[in-house]
Amino acid sequence: MQFTQASKFILRKLKKELPKHLSYHSVDHVKDVYNSCREIGREEKISPYEMKLLLTAALYHDSGFLRGANAHEEESCRIAQESLLNFGYTAEEIERICGLIMATKIPQLPKNHLEEILADADLDYLGRDDFFAIGDKLFKELSVFGILSTETEWNRVQVKFLEGHHYFTQTTVKLRQEKKMEHLAQVKKKLE
Repeated sequence: MQFTQASKFILRKLKKELPKHLSYHSVDHVKDVYNSCREIGREEKISPYEMKLLLTAALYHDSGFLRGANAHEEESCRIAQESLLNFGYTAEEIERICGLIMATKIPQLPKNHLEEILADADLDYLGRDDFFAIGDKLFKELSVFGILSTETEWNRVQVKFLEGHHYFTQTTVKLRQEKKMEHLAQVKKKLE
């Protein structure tokens, strides 16, 4: 498994080819999810081998946006399947990585511990201090796609999403749940 080479390959590709109008699903988001995976994975005491699979999935999880927003998780899996064999990943490892990627699809339905970690890392910001800054990037991106047009619509979407969302790992519940609930209260206040 040539993890370093696979990482450099996908990051270079994302930097060069991701559409510029993606203010949320950007290289910064991918790096953020990667760093959150590393932090949560350490706290959850996963093995070094599992960490490599997890971090590979983090780097590839939104690569499908290179081909479009629709069904981007499935496209991300295809990109992983097409490229990871070249970096010494086995078919079984690539299948596990695709399972991890699919665990980020909303609604999140992780089937194992590693999938729970990536699902939590993908939405880690919901319970962090940069929640509103990152949320603004997502609102901007959704506006570009014509999905939302007003801040009120956005706040309603956020309330519904935050109320329906839950973290899976003990680490993320401990680190992020309380702050996430504060953000929910703040967004609700904006709608009053």
